[in-house]
Amino acid sequence: MTRLRGTILAAAVPLLLISACAQTAGNSAAASPDARDSSAAPYPQGLVLRVESFGGFVPPEHNLGRLPAVSIYADGRMISEGPTTAIYPGPALPNLLEQMLTPEMVQDLVKKGQEAGVRNGADFGSPNIADAPSTRVVAGDQSVSVVALSEAQASDPNLTTAQRTARNKLAAYVKTLESLSGAPGVAAPVAYVPDSVAALVRSYVDPQGEEPKSPEIAWPGPTLPGPEMNPGLGIGCVDVTGPATAKVLTSAKTATTSTPWTAGGAKWSITFRPLLPEEKSCAALKGVR
Repeated sequence: MTRLRGTILAAAVPLLLISACAQTAGNSAAASPDARDSSAAPYPQGLVLRVESFGGFVPPEHNLGRLPAVSIYADGRMISEGPTTAIYPGPALPNLLEQMLTPEMVQDLVKKGQEAGVRNGADFGSPNIADAPSTRVVAGDQSVSVVALSEAQASDPNLTTAQRTARNKLAAYVKTLESLSGAPGVAAPVAYVPDSVAALVRSYVDPQGEEPKSPEIAWPGPTLPGPEMNPGLGIGCVDVTGPATAKVLTSAKTATTSTPWTAGGAKWSITFRPLLPEEKSCAALKGVR
């Protein structure tokens, strides 16, 4: 979003931006804020707000399969990660929740994002810390990526006073977005049911010493392992779409992150990445840092 001058323009631009996104998508929101009517037209897919992490010292499949913490769309739909059970191995499917925000809330959050420093080219510095993830924040048509937003020390010598102040403001805004699920005026959450899923596939390696073993499950979807993702990772990706989506999701509900999936006489490990409204296939995950 271009730099705003004057209080009238500052108030008007978020509204115009959100209206433009909705018009571009060419669809209207579902009538009920609490549930999606499957017979209704698809939601508008203009992304307005997002918080996501990337990079850091994690396995490649974790980065490729990582979901944004919060995504908010032009129609007010919010998709976020809900709580998970602290057990190992964890469930195969992430706990994604869908809620609705009012247009006024979305407009206000876009405005507050700008006030918190979400502007293209903003300077947040580079702290003296290795292997930390970066946080990307989108607000309207502006975005920033900040290395070690929550990990950097307040006294980091590589950061100026202005950079520390900017980081604190942005971190507080991120916390606000990540806490919206229980905020007043936000509709009660329902499970997000994706239209398609990216299955990130790699050869199964028996986790030595793990007890109890996760039972095998026959893979009900398209042929594994699929085309390789980023070169050298040894990770394929399969687009699960159409009728296969329901079959795969049903099987995955009983699986864990350690489940061996059997197909073609081989065993596979699968990371399930539900695709968000603007994501259509595995191609959306290629090049993820």
